[in-house]
Amino acid sequence: MTTQLSFSKIENELLPEYRRKIGSAESTEDVKKFYVYTIQDLFRQVFAGRIDLSYGDIALLPDQQPAFAFKKGLNDKEDFSYIWNTSDLPNVVTRFAETAVKHYRHLEKNSKKTEAKIRM
Repeated sequence: MTTQLSFSKIENELLPEYRRKIGSAESTEDVKKFYVYTIQDLFRQVFAGRIDLSYGDIALLPDQQPAFAFKKGLNDKEDFSYIWNTSDLPNVVTRFAETAVKHYRHLEKNSKKTEAKIRM
């Protein structure tokens, strides 16, 4: 039986602040930004300095499945691929992306309200 690592504890620590930020996002770009920052925090805790994810290394892609992408070459790093393949990290990253995509779509549909908030 193989051991699977779990990062749901870190997810639960990050989730309240993430939901607050996503809920306060005034534009689709804010949603993307908050998603990337949260995944950076997640990776900082998961990899403890072994992998440093910069802002451009991850992207929220609301019109694709999965709704996120990492920079090329990240999968080639042994630390990353081992943890990605033997843990619940893909599920955690996906759940954060699903939350972001829902709010992204909401803001897309209500862009006039968003524009009015920005002008104020």
